Amino acid sequence: MEIQQRALHDIQPLIEQRADPFIYRHSDGYYYFVASVPEYDRIEIRRAQNLEELVTSTPVVIWRKRETGILSANIWAPELHFIDNKWYVYFAAAHTTETNEGLFDHRMYVLENENVNPLQGSWMERGQVRTEWESFALDATTFEHNGSRYYVWAQKDPNIEGNSNLYISKMSNPWTLTGPQTMISLPEYDWEIIGYKVNEGAAFLRKGNRVFLSYSASATDYNYCMGLLEADADADLLDATSWRKSQTAVLSTDESISMYGPGHNSFTVSEDEEETLFVFHARTYKNIIGDPLYDPNRHTFVTELLWTADGRPDFRSSVEALARSLQ
Repeated sequence: MEIQQRALHDIQPLIEQRADPFIYRHSDGYYYFVASVPEYDRIEIRRAQNLEELVTSTPVVIWRKRETGILSANIWAPELHFIDNKWYVYFAAAHTTETNEGLFDHRMYVLENENVNPLQGSWMERGQVRTEWESFALDATTFEHNGSRYYVWAQKDPNIEGNSNLYISKMSNPWTLTGPQTMISLPEYDWEIIGYKVNEGAAFLRKGNRVFLSYSASATDYNYCMGLLEADADADLLDATSWRKSQTAVLSTDESISMYGPGHNSFTVSEDEEETLFVFHARTYKNIIGDPLYDPNRHTFVTELLWTADGRPDFRSSVEALARSLQ
């Protein structure tokens, strides 16, 4: 008997109007959720014991932007990490002056909280993460691998044409880089340079004997898409030649399921921690009035991450499975 494949339907968001989503499942059994809010003026955290309850859980604002100067505009892409029994939030913020509204003038910052519950306690500003240049920088993530802590971020090299490249460095503590800072990817393929020359929003994943960094590229409208870097797990991650890059986008707009501009993802795990989950944002329509950055309807989607036969993350099949699961 021939098995009939279920039809694709328009994908539906888990949480509306939250871009750059980051979900972390902690050892206390809670999922913690942070993301860019449409107003770009604050950082909030919500938590729940399952993903569905994140939708209705009450966000707690842990930090608000300043009125002027540094940290006063465009609060973007927070990530929440638990390191050495403390909570850290990594985020990007711009500074404003009388003549500058802070767009594309971001730096990267860190907050710290010693409380067991990050929705409580006090958050200390650990300050700016300093890199080789004082230039546009954003979308930092951090991970531990083979006994070392790494930091990956997007930044504008003043000597390279384009908006942002991806860099990696080791950390001496959760807010300080140490040693060499290596560029591991710059926008070079046609799908990475539509509107803007962008590589940003990296997310780390390990499976078997390989490590992966997914990332996003091009402008934040329907041209936004995802690429993938991979390296051997025992390679020197600070050596740019260790990383191999996908020559085509691994996820992009799919009008058949009303998914436009997918990207800026993170990874989490299922409640039983048996499956990896793929978290990303996208819009459900193509045409945008005005600057895409100020369109609030980038929504958070979550689906099980599927894998190719040769052990690589299969983002397209994962999203198609989500579309088929809807009635």
